[in-house]
Amino acid sequence: MKARVHVMLKNGVLDPQGEAVRHALGSLGFDGVNGVRQGKVIELDLADGTTEDTVKEMCEKLLANTVIESYSIELN
Repeated sequence: MKARVHVMLKNGVLDPQGEAVRHALGSLGFDGVNGVRQGKVIELDLADGTTEDTVKEMCEKLLANTVIESYSIELN
């Protein structure tokens, strides 16, 4: 089984990497970009029978800093 975890900064948390990307895009002539939020995707190859609750526990303990980040889980 595979899981994909999307981790993003919560709304209201400053995103300096996203702002740097927005600025760089503007410098390259892409003027229509008003904002960028940058996150990460973590792909997990899991043993059969691993539950979504187990993946959620992984996120809460290690994969996401839940104080400033939110996450979503896709199971395949």
